[in-house]
Amino acid sequence: MIDINQGIEEQTLECINILKQYKTPFLIALNKLDLIPGWNSNLKTPLIQNIKNQSSRVQEELDKRLYAIVGKLSELELNSERFDRIDDFKKQVAIIPCSAKTQEGLPELLMIITGLAQRFLEESLRINVEGPGRAIILEVREEKGIGTILDTILYDGKLKVNDQIIIGNLPEPIITKIKAIFETNAKKNKSVKEVTAAASIHINAPETEKTIGGMPLIVANTNIEEAKESIKHELSEVLIETDKSGIIIKADTLGSLEALTFLLKEKGIKIKRASIGDITKKDIAECLSEKEVTHQIILGFNVRSPDIKEIKIITNNIIYKIIDDFESWKLTKEKELEAKQLESIQIPCKLKVLRGFVFRQSNPAVFGVSILSGRLKTNTELLRSDGSKASVVKEIQHERKSTNEVESRKDVAISVPNVTIGRQIKEDDILYSDLNEEEFLKLKELKKYLNASEIETLKEIASIKRKENPMWGI
Repeated sequence: MIDINQGIEEQTLECINILKQYKTPFLIALNKLDLIPGWNSNLKTPLIQNIKNQSSRVQEELDKRLYAIVGKLSELELNSERFDRIDDFKKQVAIIPCSAKTQEGLPELLMIITGLAQRFLEESLRINVEGPGRAIILEVREEKGIGTILDTILYDGKLKVNDQIIIGNLPEPIITKIKAIFETNAKKNKSVKEVTAAASIHINAPETEKTIGGMPLIVANTNIEEAKESIKHELSEVLIETDKSGIIIKADTLGSLEALTFLLKEKGIKIKRASIGDITKKDIAECLSEKEVTHQIILGFNVRSPDIKEIKIITNNIIYKIIDDFESWKLTKEKELEAKQLESIQIPCKLKVLRGFVFRQSNPAVFGVSILSGRLKTNTELLRSDGSKASVVKEIQHERKSTNEVESRKDVAISVPNVTIGRQIKEDDILYSDLNEEEFLKLKELKKYLNASEIETLKEIASIKRKENPMWGI
């Protein structure tokens, strides 16, 4: 469903990406048609005729908004069109303008859904109304005076009161008996003894409090073990494949968990465990055991979490917001780690002595340099390109102010004792920060925190050092 006034939002993109991933056919309900300025509602007239009866200004506004969405869908490599203008439903996504408030367009929406299902999903629509019931749990809730209610879609076979049923669950399926069945289209809870597919119903059964939305249900009056294996096999096809190390994610239903996992995996994010339900102390303990700081986080979709400070917990009922918040947190953490890892070591630095910027030749020599890569700090020992030492940087001035550190791509003046410009150091010379083997090996371990030019400078320093000692830094 897309709001005709808001257009394609982040949630819509999430849905479209998931539908495309699983190659699921779909159509689009373009909602809030009644909010187009000047629109005159008429429930007695078919939608297309009602559109034609609108003023030319309203028709133009409808087309303007509709084709803005068609354009956005085209950017997502989806060919779409208003349902009555489609030439081939196999190649185009149908868009049905409608209003959930006035119910305009809903008959046409149901007509298109039914027609496409009959045309392209004929085999999938076959049912055996006399066979054992098979259903999907949509929602689990408590109802006063009744207890746990399972909102259910029965899509095959028959369900009766006192039927033994098996409901998919983690870690083991739930085995129980149907206590009551209620029709969902009744104004009050009308109890029925049996129901056949396809039907939307409420089920009341004992010991179903921990049932999870999205789980399958089957009747198993006989061959219980066979039915359990069938349920387990069905679940194994949708259970989340996880990594040995990574973050923990939780969601309220199996479908939500699949969606969150898909979007995280698409971004290359490792998931150690993906499960259903509220965030527990066990989740927190497992999260704390992760060695990588950026893995010490739990993401939860539409679930409750304890108020703790030991680890980061991000929860929301919008998936894209969870991912945005996670990526922002991860970036901040990585920067903190980078700063902590690099604060104790010298970043490899490469300088060029600037021509025409010698302010004092010696005692100490003061001259201008351009920092080609890395970071220059005071007390950095300098190395010539031939491998000989070239004193140490005692002072740095940038824009006439003294500083202890300056980053690459800047020109500064430095003060260096025990050298004479024109002898030990000349204009246009290239100088490097001197490193010992221990510093070099540590920088190699932390090279993921270095940029490309810093890594190249590190290689150049190693090459200079190996002219004297071929095994240096190996």
